[in-house]
Amino acid sequence: MISTCRLVSCGRGANHVKRAFKYRFYPSDAQAAELSRTFGWVRKVYVLALAARAEAWARQERVNYHQTSAMLTAWKKTEELAFLNDVSSVPLQQTLRHLQTAFTHFFGKRAKYPRFKSRKKSRKSAEYTTRGFRFRDGRMTLAKMAEPLDIVWSRPLPDGSKSSTVTVSQDAAGRWFVSLLCEDPHVTPLPHTDAAIGIDVGLNHLLTLSTGEKIANPRHERRDRARLAKAQRELSRKAKGDGANRRKARRKVAKIHARIADRRRDLLHKLTTRLVRDNQTLVIEDLTVRNLVKNHTLARAISDASWGEFRSMLEYKAAWYGRQVIAVDRFFPSSRMCSVCGTVQDRMPLSVRTWTCACGAAHDRDVNAAKNLLAAGLAVSVCGAGVRPQRSSPGGQSAVKQKTPRREP
Repeated sequence: MISTCRLVSCGRGANHVKRAFKYRFYPSDAQAAELSRTFGWVRKVYVLALAARAEAWARQERVNYHQTSAMLTAWKKTEELAFLNDVSSVPLQQTLRHLQTAFTHFFGKRAKYPRFKSRKKSRKSAEYTTRGFRFRDGRMTLAKMAEPLDIVWSRPLPDGSKSSTVTVSQDAAGRWFVSLLCEDPHVTPLPHTDAAIGIDVGLNHLLTLSTGEKIANPRHERRDRARLAKAQRELSRKAKGDGANRRKARRKVAKIHARIADRRRDLLHKLTTRLVRDNQTLVIEDLTVRNLVKNHTLARAISDASWGEFRSMLEYKAAWYGRQVIAVDRFFPSSRMCSVCGTVQDRMPLSVRTWTCACGAAHDRDVNAAKNLLAAGLAVSVCGAGVRPQRSSPGGQSAVKQKTPRREP
């Protein structure tokens, strides 16, 4: 089995980077009612447009954004859908653009066929462009609203920045958020450094670095598991339907999930920012988390560790600050290979945490894996060589073969 490394991201300058600044706000009763209506009509337009495109596809016809926009105009003139005029037209047009983007990804084989939105499961959100909001002197007012939003400005926006879009959302816990997309001139490439690091993710320790440092896994979900189980039991005893008691119990469960997710995300942001600032090259393992969570014994622990979100944060921050992330193929025997002599062990069960090589080198399993990942990544970064798993030769020596590197276009 050939194991290769590939370059995931390499910052070439991060001028005019657009960032989303997310804040919590507290709407009045009138604003909450208006936004709730907007969320519902946005979902309704998305479903209608998707159904129209699906029907056209069955007739071997294709419908694009401009045609669905014309359909929206016609829908507003009908008596059945006249209520669409009660909310701002901007979020309705934006949801059609989002649907067009979903189909573009589908035809480009980057995503599955778009799905219909559900009233109970879909994310409640609405996107406003510059025509749909006014932002002056730190006060934001949305279209169809007389009063500005009561936003908690937990951090300042970049000086002189102008928001191109504003997204208003409500999560399952009932919290309201507004996200402002604007250019951040403060995101610039960091000074070049020669530091490089290998990163091995795990469950006992969230991260193990090639320097020998181990970062503990806080296990956020486990800490709140008893509280979450109690809330879920209470929810299961409520009568099914849209009753007030069931909504209250469901929101209690959602608040616990939100608390877990917030703490996890905060930790990952701090770790990835530190790693990107301190290192020029970061080498990770190219894991397929969606396959790993099929192991029902470890699925909960793997999901709680959030390896996929860690990699995503690491990659976009590296692109922002001019750093390089290299992913080593998942079949590379990083744990079974001796980082001193290169000999590969035949087997290495997960229960083995420390081992000694025939050359006399004693290894911590995770630290050794991080060192091997770093060496494999630097081989690609420096000379462009691929890495094939080493096989012990009859004389006891290891053979390394090279191949043309595979890189993303």
